[in-house]
Amino acid sequence: QVQLVESGGGLVQPGGSLKLSCAASGSIFSINHMAWYYQAPGKGRELVAVISAGGGTKYTDSVKGRFTITRDNAKNTVYLQMNSLKPEDTAVYYCNVRLVLPSGDVSDHWGKGTQVTVSS
Repeated sequence: QVQLVESGGGLVQPGGSLKLSCAASGSIFSINHMAWYYQAPGKGRELVAVISAGGGTKYTDSVKGRFTITRDNAKNTVYLQMNSLKPEDTAVYYCNVRLVLPSGDVSDHWGKGTQVTVSS
């Protein structure tokens, strides 16, 4: 069993900052990529940012220059630093982790989500 525990969401004013964390625990052999997705009301889940096992990163265009994804492999934790937040960033943010199993197969795991609300 693998558990993902997210934290750091909340209410922030436009222009403010938040830092999300997601810690993976349980039966972990190896972690491939780690990512953050968001889902705004009435919309589908979309990729925000992803970080590979080697540290390479990709971002959706709307957050480039404002959000930074990092990971701490010793702690099996991924972070999302969000700066210059805008009302349109309001969404539930989900952590996604792709594990590599001893067999070489992969499995995807999701956190339960954390609400981020940007409003004055």
